[in-house]
Amino acid sequence: MSRGNFPRWHLVRRGLWYSLALALVILLAGGVGFLWLEPGITTIEDGLWLAFTTAATVGYGDLVPHTPMGRAFSVVVVLLGLTVLSLVTASLAAVFVEREVQQDERLVEFDLLVEIRALRKEVKALREEVGQVTGQNQGIREDNYDAPPERGPHSEHP
Repeated sequence: MSRGNFPRWHLVRRGLWYSLALALVILLAGGVGFLWLEPGITTIEDGLWLAFTTAATVGYGDLVPHTPMGRAFSVVVVLLGLTVLSLVTASLAAVFVEREVQQDERLVEFDLLVEIRALRKEVKALREEVGQVTGQNQGIREDNYDAPPERGPHSEHP
């Protein structure tokens, strides 16, 4: 990974961790909320299980909310769960896509450098040919056309 891509890669990875942390917070808050709202939920483990099955829209049926407040809270947990689980999935996909994009960018950069070298050789040959035809060989520079292009002062790579 080149230094120029580090901030973008770091943001993608950080976004995944933020999404996972948000999912964990919502599940914990859901578990505590169900423990507090539902009289049938007597342990935090049951509250967390109900929050997870509700947020993931699995709904095994072993634990269900019975009170109107518990059901309303379930709607909130489902909506938040779908949103956050979608964010986690998207963040994870972005990590894999970012790797492919970086590989593609490296291949394109390599191909461009090869083309630039070939064009420099062709320009050198054309200058020599023009010099021979006109009889003026003095104005042709002897640059190293096989060397990679120099980076300018505004280049983003060191």
